[in-house]
Amino acid sequence: MTSAAAKADLCNNLALRKASRYLGATYDKALTPVGLRATQFSILQKLSAHGEMTITTLADMIAMDRTTMASNLKPLAREGLVTVEPSAADRRARVVTLTPDGLARFRAALPLWQAVQDRFEESFGSDEAAQLRASLQAVLDTGFDPWAE
Repeated sequence: MTSAAAKADLCNNLALRKASRYLGATYDKALTPVGLRATQFSILQKLSAHGEMTITTLADMIAMDRTTMASNLKPLAREGLVTVEPSAADRRARVVTLTPDGLARFRAALPLWQAVQDRFEESFGSDEAAQLRASLQAVLDTGFDPWAE
């Protein structure tokens, strides 16, 4: 194996992205019957659990830059699953709210998502899955600031 190939096998970013694409595609496929992608489901899930919030807060919760979050919200707003409106407290901020249709779509998607969760934990191991989530959370605490302006 060449030195470059050996280094490529040690790339944390590549390993994480490969696993992310693999698992993300699995969730996307499972959510197809309700017309959602995994990222959209995660947005609806956060709004369902935490209520309305600014785009910036939602982006921070999902570890996504604000511009990408705004782009991800557009199709959800077009379908009437969320609303995005100026904040009453700060006109520069935009507040995202889950609509009744959005809540209904989230609830319809939940068993599909749960089936993938269960299958993954059965295959990978529930203790290992919990450890993986903890390790991935720790990645977010490594001190990088990828979306700083």
